[in-house]
Amino acid sequence: MANNKFLSLIGLAQKAGKVKSGEFATTEAVKSFKAFLVIVSEDASENTKKEFRNMCSFYEVPYYETSTKETLGHAIGKDCRSSLAVCDEGFSKSLINFFDSMPEER
Repeated sequence: MANNKFLSLIGLAQKAGKVKSGEFATTEAVKSFKAFLVIVSEDASENTKKEFRNMCSFYEVPYYETSTKETLGHAIGKDCRSSLAVCDEGFSKSLINFFDSMPEER
C-alpha cells in the first residue's frame, strides 16, 4: 500500500513536470544540478546502477533503487524506465521520507 502511495507521488511529480526519465535525461539533470533525487529500477543492469551510484555520490544527489522498469514507467505514464530524476526539492523530500519510513517495502 505504501508503495502505491510512493508511485502515486512520482506520478504527481511527473504531471507537475518535475521528473526527467530515461538514462540520458537523468544523467543530464544530475550533471546540470537540477536533480534532487535519482531513482533506478531494481532490474536495471548492474552497469547502469553502478554508473548512477557513482554519479550521484560525486554530485551529492540522493540515490535509491526500487520497483521494476515497468512499474516506474507506468507510474509516470510512459513505457519502461530504468531511471528517473526528480527535479523538485519538495517532491524529493516527500519521496525520501517514504523510502526512509518504509525500508521493508523497497
